[in-house]
Amino acid sequence: MPDGFDWLAFLFAVAVIELTPGPNMGWLAALTIREGKRPAFGAVAGIFTGLSLQLAAAVTGLTALIVSVPSVHTGLHWAGIAFMLYLAWEAWSDTGSVALAAGGQGRGFRRGLIANVLNPKALAFYVLLINQFVDPSSALPVWQQSLLLGSIHLSVATLVHVVIVLLAARLGARLDTWRTSLAARLTFAGLLIAIAAWLAFTPPRG
Repeated sequence: MPDGFDWLAFLFAVAVIELTPGPNMGWLAALTIREGKRPAFGAVAGIFTGLSLQLAAAVTGLTALIVSVPSVHTGLHWAGIAFMLYLAWEAWSDTGSVALAAGGQGRGFRRGLIANVLNPKALAFYVLLINQFVDPSSALPVWQQSLLLGSIHLSVATLVHVVIVLLAARLGARLDTWRTSLAARLTFAGLLIAIAAWLAFTPPRG
């Protein structure tokens, strides 16, 4: 990565986004409580595979856009800010409705894979979040920067998903009660708004 890269800001943004209660967290917790850890870990593998495919698509598309139309980088910067605000609204609005698929490790994997491959928000996440930290003027190619940052996010996301399964197996319904509580929703929505504000006052690179 280029000199002066803000690793702390990147890791903080990724951590907040992944720890914010959402569909994957709610589904994994519910699946663990209902079916146990084995099907839930199958679902974690499915989510990882789906997100990996989305990352590959995002890296290819983001590179093509920035290389062919440099002004797109600035447009994506502001789109990324809007996306963070959308995530804040989604975090605030999450009241705990979870569509729970039938159990089974294989079905958990397939549900996790399909849900993330077909979810346009996952692709938007990689394109818009990664763009905030990519520097087109760096000697390191855009696609390499994107792949590195996306891989770090995948690692953090998978770690969080594993922890959710382990906590749900131990705490049961108390975890789901916490994630939909007013305090949790206010905290994570507020943090996402703060990140959006920070990005708005940080000019795009390149």
